[in-house]
Amino acid sequence: MKTFLIQPNDSDQRLDRFLKKMLPSLPNSLLYKAIRKKQIKVNRKRCTGETRLQTGDEIAIFLPDDCLQPAAPAAEKKSVQGNAESLSVCYEDAHLLVLYKPIGMLVHSDAGHADHCLVDNLHAYLQQKGDYHPEQEQSFAPAICNRLDRNTEGLVLAAKDAATLRELNRLIRENRIQKTYLCVLTATPPKQTDILHAYHWKDAKTNTVTISDHPKAGYREIITEYRVLQQQNGLCLVEITLHTGRTHQIRAHMAHVHTPLAGDSKYGDRRKNESLHLKHQLLCAYQLQFHPEADSCLAYLNGKTVTAPLPDFVSRFFPTFSSKNRK
Repeated sequence: MKTFLIQPNDSDQRLDRFLKKMLPSLPNSLLYKAIRKKQIKVNRKRCTGETRLQTGDEIAIFLPDDCLQPAAPAAEKKSVQGNAESLSVCYEDAHLLVLYKPIGMLVHSDAGHADHCLVDNLHAYLQQKGDYHPEQEQSFAPAICNRLDRNTEGLVLAAKDAATLRELNRLIRENRIQKTYLCVLTATPPKQTDILHAYHWKDAKTNTVTISDHPKAGYREIITEYRVLQQQNGLCLVEITLHTGRTHQIRAHMAHVHTPLAGDSKYGDRRKNESLHLKHQLLCAYQLQFHPEADSCLAYLNGKTVTAPLPDFVSRFFPTFSSKNRK
């Protein structure tokens, strides 16, 4: 028999999902068969795969030991150690952080890149502070909630505990965290400010998206709001607010209306990018504003705005611009 005692960061998740993390060698078919045959119990009672675990619950598993090979301890799961000193923290409290991801850094590890990723640096930082003890955790590690492309810089959210992670993911999903970006366009939009509506389809094989002005099967609606902040030398500095969050939404949507991002090699103007000597898109996740409900565990953040420093590309191409011009 093998037992697991549910800790706070393991709670409020389904039994089957917890066990898949803890016993990766246990086949799904055997897992669900054992649940049906009462060879897996929670607090000595019959359960289902959908049973939601609570702190203090005890899971008992009555299966042969060779079926119960545990996952590697959290402290051994990653061979790459992060660099705590390189982490740029824009906001932090007891439950979450807002981090600044630089250009060229991955949010999560990639077999093709040996460099530290942002989540590695986050873990190193929290371990150094004493806020994260991987050897004490069963199924949780501090996590980053929103992704940015490798060559997009700016703010990302990170959760220190499981409850905060679930709540941040919900707030993002329900558009209760407003995301504002700064970017440079290689053409002037037809209006100074506008809200663009279109439809988005992603090709997973090529990691590219297609935009349509009309609904189509498999396409999902996107809403992109923009405001021109300054124009200079044929370029436009633009503030963009996302009302939906799809893959490459800003890059593809602005290219679709013939105002591509400067430096964008996938959707942009190649000749213009070469003339400007740009190797990556000029795009920064510049600001986050929180709008949780009054009964949310993150209600204390309601109205909280976290703003990043102006990215370097602003001073390079718009030297007279300051953050005061955004108002």
